[in-house]
Amino acid sequence: MAVFLAWSAAVVPADVSGPWTQLLRLADGLTLVESTEGLSRVYHELKWALPEGTALLVAPLAERPKLKGLPDGTTTWLRDRIAGPAR
Repeated sequence: MAVFLAWSAAVVPADVSGPWTQLLRLADGLTLVESTEGLSRVYHELKWALPEGTALLVAPLAERPKLKGLPDGTTTWLRDRIAGPAR
């Protein structure tokens, strides 16, 4: 299972279907995506779910990022899916 960070100029609809197990909306336009599929498939499915011409960035997360001020449960959600930073 992989986790991707997606940013778009439009909000990703919470109920959009795609090749993911879960979407976790962090803020308007910022979403975590859990999927068994690769980067290209996740990117294209999100692209097709957004209005034509919407800016989109999708990146895999190899390590758990440092974060602050995100919705309750975000750190736990990430901790359950991604190893912490190497020390």
